[in-house]
Amino acid sequence: MESQRTFLFIGLLLVSFLLFQEWNNTYNKPIADTSATTQVTTPTSNPVSQDVPASSQDDVPVAATKAIRSTVSVTTDVFEVKIDTKGGDIVEAKLLQHAETHGSEEPYLLLGEFENKQYISQSGLIGLNGPDASRDGRPVYQSEQTAYTLNGEELRVPLTFVDSKGVTFTKTFVFKAGKYDVALEYNVNNSSADPIQVQLYTQVKRTIQSKGSMVDQTYLGAAYGTSEEPYEKYSFDDMSEANLNKNTQGGYIAFIQHYFVSAWVPDQTINSTIYSLLRNGQGIVGIKNEPVNIAANSNATLSATYYMGPKDSDALEEIQSDLDLTVDYGWLFFISQPLFVLLKLIYGVVGNWGVAIIAITIIVKSALYPLTKAQYTSMAKMRMLQPKMQALKERYGDDRQKFGQATMELYRKEKVNPMGGCLPLLLQMPIFLALFYVFLESTELRHAEFMLWLTDLSSKDPYYVLPILFGASMFLTQKLQPMTVTDPMQQKMMTYMPLVFTFFFIIFPFPSGLVLYWLVSNLITIAQMLVIYRGMEKKGLKVR
Repeated sequence: MESQRTFLFIGLLLVSFLLFQEWNNTYNKPIADTSATTQVTTPTSNPVSQDVPASSQDDVPVAATKAIRSTVSVTTDVFEVKIDTKGGDIVEAKLLQHAETHGSEEPYLLLGEFENKQYISQSGLIGLNGPDASRDGRPVYQSEQTAYTLNGEELRVPLTFVDSKGVTFTKTFVFKAGKYDVALEYNVNNSSADPIQVQLYTQVKRTIQSKGSMVDQTYLGAAYGTSEEPYEKYSFDDMSEANLNKNTQGGYIAFIQHYFVSAWVPDQTINSTIYSLLRNGQGIVGIKNEPVNIAANSNATLSATYYMGPKDSDALEEIQSDLDLTVDYGWLFFISQPLFVLLKLIYGVVGNWGVAIIAITIIVKSALYPLTKAQYTSMAKMRMLQPKMQALKERYGDDRQKFGQATMELYRKEKVNPMGGCLPLLLQMPIFLALFYVFLESTELRHAEFMLWLTDLSSKDPYYVLPILFGASMFLTQKLQPMTVTDPMQQKMMTYMPLVFTFFFIIFPFPSGLVLYWLVSNLITIAQMLVIYRGMEKKGLKVR
């Protein structure tokens, strides 16, 4: 098996994978749910908001206090947040330390309404006496201020609602300096003469949308974790087929997109139900805690944590032990995670993500050198056997059985393994794919500068210098390792492979950090080929 065929094999796999993903995105888009129409025509005794999940028991409506709806603004060192006093939902969140686009002064809008799409975080109390289960609609909270600003290590934003029975519900969001996780505290003061029961729910609602770019293979959709399933995706397609319903202790739910994630994490010591809904073109994934009974003239506190920010695996793991899995490195995560740790360590030393990519490529290729040597040594020996193979073909003609037996005898006599060039490649492929997802998924590379014209390693090379250099490196590889195939069609395919790959990288916007890795990997491979061939030639073996 030759190097040119290796490139062809990898290229065909990559192109086939991308084409399949594009076909899947085009023809298997989520189906809009029609349950809203069914709910309009079906009578109900308790028509609560469609955003509110069903309680564990039948809801008993409570009268809502009339109030004027408004928005509360919260500013910290990492957030600009807007909270709707109706329901106390987070309806907008801007990440101040992340630009909307490269070079822009506008902060990244994670939650909010944009391009006719909605993405918000909701929470409330349902159950027998939950205010969010009222047939009068969700409660409208009152706030002492319309704007809050973090001036220390912690900022508390309390919202208050009193129902007709005199029960006081205080919903408090707790923001901390430098943190993307927000604590939610629900204090229920039951000053009435009767016991009450409430049930905390937390959820994220997002308009259904499909992926746009063929190259953008990162996941967009919901995910959840339970005590038995640390990380499971639940896409819009899954929601259209069946509502999610999982009982667990602890766990989490999340909505995932490229570089960013938002997630609700309940109290990990209590039992919860993870659910999903699909209504009016919007997907909802959430968690309902077990009901809590509050005696007359007593109070209780219910809590949860909401994360909205970049896919920072360390920060996510601090909140919940499995939440870092939302940094989705695919099925090779056990390889990708240590490689990313190594990449961050290198960056801590060199201070440049482009240099760090070059350094980790050198380290990985050096570690894989024994496999590379075995691969090219085997390929060189196979080439040296070509004259003898041709002689066997002429000797046995169309007798395939005798030709096969003679070929195997030749391999045994010359101590050549015909799979020797293929097996090392197969062993290297998991490393290649793991690094692919590290560069694709790591939020640290978003808008990261390298040098000169490469000011954003997460976007394509604006002048296509890296793709052209990559094509040139493939061409040089072919020159160093001449083709031995005799079929004219195969010869043409191999000759044009550098042009095909160059065109492929120019047409499809691969991140420049990823192309940089492939280019450096090719250059190192060329250097290793020269060393390997020179060593074989010193032993008297003619390999070129």
